Amino acid sequence: MEDASAAAIIDARGTVTGWSEGARRLTGYSAEEAVGRSVRGLLAEDVPSGAVSARSGTVMVRHHDGYLVGLRIRACVVTGRDGTPDGYVITAEPPGSAETSLAGQAFQQASISMSVFDTDQRYLRLNDAACHVMGVPEETLLGRHFPETVEEAEHSRGFNWHLRHVVETGRPLRYESYTGAPALNREHAWVTEMWPVRHPSGDLLGTALAAIDSTEQYWARQRLALLNEAAAVIGTTLDVVRTAEELIEVVVPRFADFASVDLFDWVLGAEESPTVSTEEIVLRRVAHGSVSEGTPEAAVHLGEVDVYPAFSPIARAMREGRAIVSQAGEPSFMRWVAERNTRAPQGRPYRQGVHSMMAVPLRARGTTLGVAVAVRIRQVDDYAADDAVFAEELASRAAVCVDNARRFARERTTALALQHSLLPRGLPGQAAVQVAHRYLPSGSAAGIGGDWFDVIPLSGSRVALVVGDVVGHGIPSTATMGRLVTAVRTLADVDLPPDELLTHLDDLVTHLASDDDGDEVAELGATCLYAVYDPVTRRLNLAAAGHPAPALVLPDGSARLIPMSAGPPLGVGGLPFEATELQLPEGSVVALYTDGLVEDRDRDVDHATDELCRALTVPAESLDAQCDIVLKAVLPEEPSDDVALLLARTRALGADQVATWDVDPDPAQVAATRQAATEQLTAWGLDETAFVTELVVSELVTNAIRYGSTPIELRLIRDQTLICEVSDGSSTSPHLRRAHQDDEGGRGLLLVAQLTQRWGSRQTTRGKTIWCEQPLTPLF
Repeated sequence: MEDASAAAIIDARGTVTGWSEGARRLTGYSAEEAVGRSVRGLLAEDVPSGAVSARSGTVMVRHHDGYLVGLRIRACVVTGRDGTPDGYVITAEPPGSAETSLAGQAFQQASISMSVFDTDQRYLRLNDAACHVMGVPEETLLGRHFPETVEEAEHSRGFNWHLRHVVETGRPLRYESYTGAPALNREHAWVTEMWPVRHPSGDLLGTALAAIDSTEQYWARQRLALLNEAAAVIGTTLDVVRTAEELIEVVVPRFADFASVDLFDWVLGAEESPTVSTEEIVLRRVAHGSVSEGTPEAAVHLGEVDVYPAFSPIARAMREGRAIVSQAGEPSFMRWVAERNTRAPQGRPYRQGVHSMMAVPLRARGTTLGVAVAVRIRQVDDYAADDAVFAEELASRAAVCVDNARRFARERTTALALQHSLLPRGLPGQAAVQVAHRYLPSGSAAGIGGDWFDVIPLSGSRVALVVGDVVGHGIPSTATMGRLVTAVRTLADVDLPPDELLTHLDDLVTHLASDDDGDEVAELGATCLYAVYDPVTRRLNLAAAGHPAPALVLPDGSARLIPMSAGPPLGVGGLPFEATELQLPEGSVVALYTDGLVEDRDRDVDHATDELCRALTVPAESLDAQCDIVLKAVLPEEPSDDVALLLARTRALGADQVATWDVDPDPAQVAATRQAATEQLTAWGLDETAFVTELVVSELVTNAIRYGSTPIELRLIRDQTLICEVSDGSSTSPHLRRAHQDDEGGRGLLLVAQLTQRWGSRQTTRGKTIWCEQPLTPLF
């Protein structure tokens, strides 16, 4: 026998009749010890029926020293003279010997890991790939139970369970796992096929398996899953910094051990984007994260500015517009690390085991916003080309979210600045009301709304209180609000009653909507409440266009909503507006507000208005303090809409500040009326205004007698200015014109306009009133 193999002769009864030197070396039994013994005594287990007749296979032999040896055997039948089997010649190859058959060579040289186990999960055969994975030669594993060859772990327990399951059920199975391998210094994903091995008779001989390394496919699926997750969790808010933090939360720890996001300062502000410099780049750190507590890898604190030299991977990535992968040992990377270490906080070296880094530009809509950096320290795999493709896709999605947040912040800032410029900054002092107000812009993703309020002085010491809300959010709504604010002020100067003013305003909104594209018609819808208070009569006249009714607090402390018809919103067109009038005691508080104060998805409007009325009855030091009390009690924690609140405490002009005379339609009454006005001015201590007032009274009363109709009335009001009003029953409004040199008349109103500070006319229920104001200090 050749030394490379062993041979034995067995008779038909299973007794050893021949034993070679090779057999002795493989089993440790000499010829004297083996010949004459039953072959079953040399085996570690029973050979299944018919196994020998299979001509080849693997058996477990117990060595003379007690351990098991797996042998691949071939059996050759020895026949007698009558042709019946008379015995067998058994040849065995030692473990690790070369396989000579084509099938054996194919098994041994397969690129996938293949193994064969007996029914008790003992190794019978391994190919070269399996030995490479296990990190030991085949002879070290043959005959040993699988659990003895691996560390106790969840994966090994699962692997062993699947082996037993195949034996118990006799059915093949397939499963996937992700684990380390003894000889591979990294985690690997495997797709394992296991199937039962049977004798032609059907008896189960063992289990075979093939394990395919699917690490690349596994990581491809993981990257895809991470991208899907990123789409769901990045950009949940329209906040630039929070969006950057969400990107960090996605990549750490699954893709990086440390990651950071640095942005240009203009991204965090409202300025336009500058061009990317080819030299040093200045960025601000907005977010970073690490698998280590305290983020020790960060050489830059949050909010700080850092300068990246032109040779750094970060600057290269931003110049070239692609991901730059750097590995430990590369000259550019080491130079960058050395530069960072000189500026590391508290002497901490930046590198600290960093073996791979990737810098990815954050680009959206053709503009570079900043850079994201991913670093691997504990993860053993370096970043590769597939990782760069993934990182660029992830950074692209994150950059769009950052840019959306930037654009929202910019639009919000613009809309807020525009809105503040349109809202009254300082309300002029007046005798009619004392006012306080609050405007709170919405913090929701919808953007700034079109809420506004205004306090407009009118003739006769009256005042108009206005509050409104434009449908929609953002700059279009703010621009529409500006149009309406201007229109309301213009119509207020005409001194129209509230219901007529809203009718004209409704026509304006309808015309604006018809001038715009059809898609923007809805954006021009609005609600408005317009109220006029007269401190002389103490009457409040108001009308609403789809707006909530104001609340009223009487001096006795009781509060209620003013009953009135809300009317249709502005822009509906064709429907009338109804005015409501009521007389108020002096010291009453009228609260005008927009629907954002009482309406919300999770709130009952009636309950909110009840809270508003209760909050208005809480004692406060001032109207400003009352505004704060109302907002704290009524406003939801996170309002979804803008809120405008206007509080007005009414005042009244006493009888000592108003003088009224009925005038007969007789020209002779002009002198008597002028004399009565002069005497009243003397009683008020306003003799210095008597000359101008006499002229004004003469002209206005004369015009009323000559061109107007009864009843005629003269009224003087001593407020912050001296107001002179002449009313008559005619609705014809006067017009200022310049008289020619040969005209005998037409100079009256021109004289009034030149002598007084302001003048005008307004329609009343009984006709018209011509009024003028002059300061309480002389004009000359």
